[in-house]
Amino acid sequence: MLIAALACAQDLKVAGDVKQPLSLSAGDLAKMPRASAKTTSNGRQTVCEGVALAEILKKAGVPQGAELRGKALSTYILAKAQDGYEAVFSLGETDPDFGNTEILVADTADHKPLSGAQGRFRLVVPKDKYGARSVRMLTSLEVVQLRKE
Repeated sequence: MLIAALACAQDLKVAGDVKQPLSLSAGDLAKMPRASAKTTSNGRQTVCEGVALAEILKKAGVPQGAELRGKALSTYILAKAQDGYEAVFSLGETDPDFGNTEILVADTADHKPLSGAQGRFRLVVPKDKYGARSVRMLTSLEVVQLRKE
């Protein structure tokens, strides 16, 4: 029973204002379209691989492309980490055809699975000037639509 609880804790939850709430394991992410991104920190370059955040939001039924207008533009994604750290992204910036911001839910770095202080998943935003929104130990993505009517 403890092993099942630990495995569940390593899943990535996608909830909130979504058509289809998700609980994604590392195996689930491995079956989705893969992407990679290069990051540089303290002069060291790292190649991260995982799934584009837009693909995960698409799977959850979050508006994208032509649907991304009106009240959908008052939506944000709250990325939460196991240690309580949080970062916010507008829905518009997560859409490749709208905001064109590369955001990756990484599960590997330099071809090795993430683990330890990085957690099982890490949100990577390579074009951010500072790495503050590259959330390590990522556990959930909460989709919040501010304008309901």
